[in-house]
Amino acid sequence: MNQDPADTRDTAATPPAEKASPSPDAPAAMPRPTAGAQDIDAATASLTAEEDEESRLPEVEDDNSEVADGTLAVGRAAIEQAVRLAPTSPGVYRMLNAANDVLYVGKAKNVKKRLSSYARPTGHVMRIARMIAATATVEIISTATETEALLLEANLIKQLRPRFNVLLRDDKSFPYILITGDHWAPQILKHRGAQTRPGRYFGPFASVGAVNRTITALQRAFLVRSCTDSFFESRTRPCLLYQIRRCAGPCTSEIDFPGYTELVREATDFLSGRSRAVKGLLAAEMEKASNELEFETAALYRDRLAALSAIQSQQGINPRTVEEADVFAIYQEGGYSCVEVFFFRTGQNWGNRAYFPRAEKSFTPEEVLSSFLAQFYDDKPPPKQILLSHDIEECELLANALCIKAGHKVEISVPKRGEKKELVAHALTNAREALGRKLADTATQTRLLDGLASTLRLPKPPQRIEVYDNSHIQGTNAVGAMIVAGPDGFIKNQYRKFNIRSEGLTPGDDYAMMREVLQRRFKRLVAARAEGEAPPKDDETPRWPDLVIIDGGRGQLNAARAVLAELGLEAEVTLLGVAKGPDRDAGRETLFMPEREAIKLEPRDPVLYFIQRLRDEAHRFVIGSHRKLRKKDIREAGLQEIPGIGPTRKRALLHHFGTLKEIERASLGDLGKVPGISAESARRIFEFFHPGPG
Repeated sequence: MNQDPADTRDTAATPPAEKASPSPDAPAAMPRPTAGAQDIDAATASLTAEEDEESRLPEVEDDNSEVADGTLAVGRAAIEQAVRLAPTSPGVYRMLNAANDVLYVGKAKNVKKRLSSYARPTGHVMRIARMIAATATVEIISTATETEALLLEANLIKQLRPRFNVLLRDDKSFPYILITGDHWAPQILKHRGAQTRPGRYFGPFASVGAVNRTITALQRAFLVRSCTDSFFESRTRPCLLYQIRRCAGPCTSEIDFPGYTELVREATDFLSGRSRAVKGLLAAEMEKASNELEFETAALYRDRLAALSAIQSQQGINPRTVEEADVFAIYQEGGYSCVEVFFFRTGQNWGNRAYFPRAEKSFTPEEVLSSFLAQFYDDKPPPKQILLSHDIEECELLANALCIKAGHKVEISVPKRGEKKELVAHALTNAREALGRKLADTATQTRLLDGLASTLRLPKPPQRIEVYDNSHIQGTNAVGAMIVAGPDGFIKNQYRKFNIRSEGLTPGDDYAMMREVLQRRFKRLVAARAEGEAPPKDDETPRWPDLVIIDGGRGQLNAARAVLAELGLEAEVTLLGVAKGPDRDAGRETLFMPEREAIKLEPRDPVLYFIQRLRDEAHRFVIGSHRKLRKKDIREAGLQEIPGIGPTRKRALLHHFGTLKEIERASLGDLGKVPGISAESARRIFEFFHPGPG
C-alpha cells in the first residue's frame, strides 16, 4: 500500500547552497545508490534472507482421541460456573486448564449464550469435547461492541497462542520501499518495522528479495541514490554507481537539483501506479533524442525503459482492473492447511507468500481462513479490497473491523467471474503447489531423522536437535550460538546467540566458551523443572533437545559432557561431537559419542550430508553473530584497533575511501593502492575485516 504517514514527511529538506541552487518551491528529490551504498535503513539492517522462507509445517494433532465422561463433566462444571457470572453483552472469553495455560480464546456477541453452548452435555465435535474436558477456569473480558471483541480476540490469539485455536505461524512484518523525505536528495531503501522516518512508503512486498530486485531496477531506471546520508555528505567525487549509470551523482552536483527532483518524481509516480505514463514519457524523450541525432542520450532512455520493463516482468501477473487488493486462497490436504497470499498495489503484483497455520484436522477451510484473516491484519494495514477463495462466516463483521482499523472502506468478497476470479484461482493453484512441496520436504526430513536415529542407535528419531558452535578472533568478540532443527527442518525463530562474558577466561579457550554456553542454556531449563513447571514449549516444539551436536572432537565433547553431568542431565540428553577430517575438509568427518567408538560414515551417506548441513548452519549463524559484534566494536573504536595503522594511515584510508564502511568493503588490491599503505598493511587491514573463523 502506498502510504503517506504525514504531510510533513513528504517535504524534502532544502539542499545546501554548495550542493545545488534549486528554487525554493522545487519538489523533493529522490536519492540514488552509490558505491558502497547502504540501501537499507537502520530498522531493517539486521534482517536476513532466511526470514522470507516459508514457515515449517506444524504438527497436526489427531482429534479422534476419546474423552472420559468424568473429565468432561468436570470441564462442563467449570464452564457452568462461569456462565452464572457471564455478561449478556459482547466480549472475549479465555478457557484455561489446571496449569493456568490458555486453551482457547473466543469472542461472542452474547458471552453468556456462547458459554452456555459449551455447557450442554452432548452434541460437541471431538475437538470441542477435548477442550471442554481440559477446562478448569474461564476468564471473560467485556467489550463495547462485537467488532471490538473481534479485534481483541485476534490480538490475544497471537499473543497467547492457545492450543485449540487456529494459529498464524511465523508471522513477520513485511518489507516496504521507502523514499526518504528528510534530505534534499532523497534516498531509496528497504524498510521493515515502524514507519516513523519521514518519506513515502510503498508496499507491502512479499519478500526482501522482491524489494531488492525492484530497487535495483529502479536505480537503473531513475538513477536515484541508495547510499546513506553520511556517505553522501562525505563524497568529493562520484562513486562507482555513477560510473555504471545507476546513480545521477547528486552528491557532487553531477546533476542539478531540478533534474534530480524530476527523477525522484518519476520514480514516485511509477511506484504509485502511474507506470504507463512514466514509460510513455521516457519513450517520447527517447524518440525526441533519436530524431535530434543525440544517440547517446537516446540510449540512456532506452536502458531506463528496459529497466522498467524488467520490474514488471519480474512481478508476473499484473491485473488490469484491480488497483489495490490482497488475494487469499486456502488449500487443505492430509490434515494440513496452506494459505497463499498475493499482494497487488498500484495495479502491480508485489509478490506472494505461503503460510501454514496450525489447525486441527476438524477445522474447515472456511474456519481456518476466517481466523487467519483476523490475525493477519492485527498488525498490518488492510487494502481497499480483500479477495477470498472461500466464503467465511462473519464476513461483514470482519470488514467493519478492518474499516475501523484502516480508516477507509474495506471490501471482502469471493469473486465469481472475471479477472478477480482468475486472480483467486491463480492463488489457489499456488497454495496447492506450496503445500505439496512442503509435504514432500517434510517426508524427506523424516527419512533423514530415521536414518540418523539408526546410525547413532537412538531409541527414536529426534524431534529437536540443537547444534552448538562458537567463534572469536584471538579471544576477542567471543560468541557462542545454538541452532535448532526438527522434523520440519531448521526452526530459525528458536536460534540463540550467547555473548561470552566470563571474566578470567583465557583468550581462545574453546572448551571454556562451550562450557559457558551450555551452562547458560540448560540451567534455565533445569530451574524451570525444579519449580514444578511443565516442560516448556515453543509452539508445538519441545525445548528439551533429544540430541545435542557439538562442533568439535573428543575434547569438546568431554567438556559438554561434564557440564551436563554437573546439572544431572547426562542420562537425559544424547551428545554427538562432529570433528572435521585431517585437512578440515567435508566428507571425512568423524563422529564421537560418549563411551562409544568413533563413527566414520561413507562420504556419500545421506546421514553424513544431513549432519554436515546442521553443522554448517551453526557455523554460518555463529560467524554472522561474531561479525556483528566485531563491526560494532570497529565502529566504536575506528581504525585504531588494527595493528600497525596509526593516525597518518587512517587519514589516508578515509581520504581515499570516504567512510569506514567502504574500507571494510574494499578488496585487498584496492587497499594496496592507497598512498602510504604497503602490501603487508593492506593484508592486515583486509584480514581484520575478513577473518577466518576462530
